[in-house]
Amino acid sequence: MENFAYILDYLPNGRQTERGFHREPLALAIGESELKLFELVPRPGVTLVAGSRVPLVAQAGAPPPIDHVRRRVGYDELTVAARSELPSALERIVTGNAAKYLRFFNESPAVSRRFHLLELLPGIGKKTMQQIVDERKRAPFASFSDIEARLHLKSPEKLIVGRIEQELSGVEDKYRLFVAP
Repeated sequence: MENFAYILDYLPNGRQTERGFHREPLALAIGESELKLFELVPRPGVTLVAGSRVPLVAQAGAPPPIDHVRRRVGYDELTVAARSELPSALERIVTGNAAKYLRFFNESPAVSRRFHLLELLPGIGKKTMQQIVDERKRAPFASFSDIEARLHLKSPEKLIVGRIEQELSGVEDKYRLFVAP
């Protein structure tokens, strides 16, 4: 269950495709822990801002700004603004929970003799993958900046963000690393 979400887009008058006279405000968001895409209905009188982190459940006795989750949505149902906000929200999620994503660099196994899970990250080929495996044998990576320093790899968190974005957009792949199908 998601406890927090990042707002990707706020639609004060709802979607234009909805029919009827009463259209309720909507927010498109991504969950922080399971990376699910949602359509959220805010409480009356609450205005949400794209890029903000909001609680989905009550925190310290205060009600959340979200009334309810209307439904899960697919990547193709996101607005243009939500798609443009998605990479920065994912980057905040990845850097905010660095231990979870560093574990992928430190523990990802080889799938077969010719293929390693690290190769699923965009921009990592056989040579870089072998450098990562060799370096993590010496000592596990402590942070993303540690990876940058030891491997001369620019912004490894963006590699993970790219992979999460691919999985959310529905790229057909045998392996799901971060997002449940």
